[in-house]
Amino acid sequence: MKSIKYFIQFLIISSLFLLFKIIGLGLASYLSGKIISFFGPFFRSKNLIESNIMKALPNLKSDKIQNISKKMWNNYGRILAEYVFIKDFRGPKFKDNIEIKGQKILEKIKDDNEPVIFISGHFDNFELMAMHIEKSGVNLATIYRPLNNKFLNFIMEKIRKKHICKNQIKKGVSGTKQLLSFFKNKTSIAIMIDQRVSQGIKSNFFNHKAYTTTIPAQFVKKFKCKVVPIYIERIESIKFKLTIHEPLIYSKDETIESITLDLNSLLERLILKNPDQWIWSHNRWK
Repeated sequence: MKSIKYFIQFLIISSLFLLFKIIGLGLASYLSGKIISFFGPFFRSKNLIESNIMKALPNLKSDKIQNISKKMWNNYGRILAEYVFIKDFRGPKFKDNIEIKGQKILEKIKDDNEPVIFISGHFDNFELMAMHIEKSGVNLATIYRPLNNKFLNFIMEKIRKKHICKNQIKKGVSGTKQLLSFFKNKTSIAIMIDQRVSQGIKSNFFNHKAYTTTIPAQFVKKFKCKVVPIYIERIESIKFKLTIHEPLIYSKDETIESITLDLNSLLERLILKNPDQWIWSHNRWK
């Protein structure tokens, strides 16, 4: 039964991708935002999303919470359409659609040839971050979580490997071993630290305990490497601003727990810049 549902989803998304390609980036992004704004809440719990927002922003009134949720779905829909045009973002066609702040930091990382850990979250459009890092000549491997829908996952993996970052590592124990191998061979790692994990520690996130990955902290302790935060925001419709922050250097006295907590605090500050551009649908505090 689940396979049938997934196949129907695959047919719908494939048809939308074909339509998006025909009508072009601007209209496709707008239209997809409207479609997912309407249908999204049928696939993800509205109560979960609003509960997550209330945990992080307890002083918000109900109408503000609903507004963040609505805008989040709109951004989610835009991201869906923009997958069709990822290769164009990577090339010269849409180079003016992404404003880059901190490019010199990437150039130094490339020239130094010392791997770092890039950290971020599922902001809008999060796929463009790894794409730009690799495009800048930095050797990169990124962690991803395969989609539950095996039919759609085949398409998404193909897009990611061909146009976003060729070194895609599946989340999990075997993936962690691959990360070590890449890192030892001078390849930087990009990881989203905002998803709930089963293999992590409980760390404060918006004043609530949440299971959090310790991979960045473990690499800092083992390799004494730098952590480079990266953030993307949608400035208007199909224009973005990508910010590469100065590398974080932790002292040897820092612990796995203190580094993880510090990175969670950083993530909170980034989310608060544009609350409606972070994906609140993950069950972060389960």
